[in-house]
Amino acid sequence: MTHGSELRVRLRRALDGSCPAVFRELTDPREVARWWGPDGFTIPSVESDLRPGGAYRIAMRPPEGELFYLVGEFLEVEPPERLVYTFRWKDPDPEDRETVVTLSLHDIDAGRSELVLDQGDFASERRRALHEEGWSQGLGKLGELFASQRD
Repeated sequence: MTHGSELRVRLRRALDGSCPAVFRELTDPREVARWWGPDGFTIPSVESDLRPGGAYRIAMRPPEGELFYLVGEFLEVEPPERLVYTFRWKDPDPEDRETVVTLSLHDIDAGRSELVLDQGDFASERRRALHEEGWSQGLGKLGELFASQRD
């Protein structure tokens, strides 16, 4: 998962939804609240000003713990192919630093698309691994949402 001295998360997922449908799931606050975050987490609120320079804030609650926030700014918004934003925890862990997330969508066929995620650079391997686990679980839930719509 690392490339040279970079500490990055790079994931690819095939999803049973068109690029426009997946882009909507990635950006509509009501939809994001349905699949975002690691297993067991709830998302009480998502606020989003979806435009370059616009901010977002996601409230996250772990299964046992206090509410915390993820905040950032949209850098690129190019529906339905690309979304780029900064990612930082409000009141970050000492090992955390702001990273940049790039989400790219590509058609596989008429009803399926591939999501490519890149995030980094992280301050430590431990934080990179934590984000990889969270993204893997969240994208797994997103994939399940699309699969259930197909049934």
